[in-house]
This record gives sequence, structure tokens and C-alpha cells, in this order.
Amino acid sequence: MTAATASSPWYRHLWPWIIIGILACSVTLTLAMVTIAVNHPDNLVNDNYYEAGKGINRSLDRELLAQTLKLRATLTLDDVTGEADLRLTGNSLPETLVLNLISPTQPEKDRKIVLARNPAQPGRYVGQMSDNVEGRRFVELLGVENSQTWRLFEEETLTHDKDLILGDEPIQGAEKQ
Repeated sequence: MTAATASSPWYRHLWPWIIIGILACSVTLTLAMVTIAVNHPDNLVNDNYYEAGKGINRSLDRELLAQTLKLRATLTLDDVTGEADLRLTGNSLPETLVLNLISPTQPEKDRKIVLARNPAQPGRYVGQMSDNVEGRRFVELLGVENSQTWRLFEEETLTHDKDLILGDEPIQGAEKQ
């Protein structure tokens, strides 16, 4: 193969092809990023931040009610049977509880489990999960006492071999002034 000379056509030189390659890669990557941004929009931004801020105060009120009622819960998730078993202690024993397992970044992985009280064991609640849940989650337990809703809420890492204890951590954002 002969070397390109100054009098040969441009397409026989190496440098124009390197520059064209860099520009082609840049255009391709830009189009790929635009496609990803359009097909997968960011769903973490809240348009109504004022309402979200007011909701934080309502959440704190519910968590303070749970603290006043001295509520603690131990949650066991059985991957084999799909059963969620919760033991609740404190001054509230409602008929049903709602357990929300909330993914911090992927709303399609959120799970809502309704737990019913076991008549033979008053502090035991049982519910059925639709599928296995593992990884980092916000665990929210909701119940009603005297027409007021209480809430236990913590960030936990769910694994199949570990029980979760709710109500054992201080309430975030409710520190005494």
C-alpha cells in the first residue's frame, strides 16, 4: 500500500477520517442521550412543593402520635410463602394496618400490603405480598386509633434473613428546639 501524498485526494489521508469519526461519535452519543432523556423522564421532581411541605408537617404529627402511643413493630417478610408477619406493641391495636414498602427511586417497585389482625394473637398482623421485595426501601406502617392516623416510618434495607424493627429510631425533623 502506498502512502498518501499531498497531491492525493482528501479521503486518502488519515486525519480527515479521524476528525469525521470524532464528530460522528459525538452526534451518535448526543442522539442516544436525548432519546434516553425523552423516553425516561425524571419523576422525582414535585411541581407542587408547597403542598409537599405541608404534608411533611402532617407526617410528623402522625409520627408523634405513634411515639405518644409507644408503638413498636417487628416485621418479618417470608420470601417462600409471600407472607408479611408483623408484631405490634404499644397502646393501639386496630383491626387492619397498611404497610407501604416505598422504593426511593423507582415507583414501579412500590408495594402496598394490607395487614389483618390475628384474632388469636392480638398483637400479630398478617398480610400477603405479591412478590419478593429486597433492597433499600422506605417502610411506612399506618394505623388508626380514635379516628387519628398514626405512622411508623423508617428507611431500611430489606433482606430475606433479617427482621425489621420499626419505631426504634428517633423521628427525623421533629427534634426539640
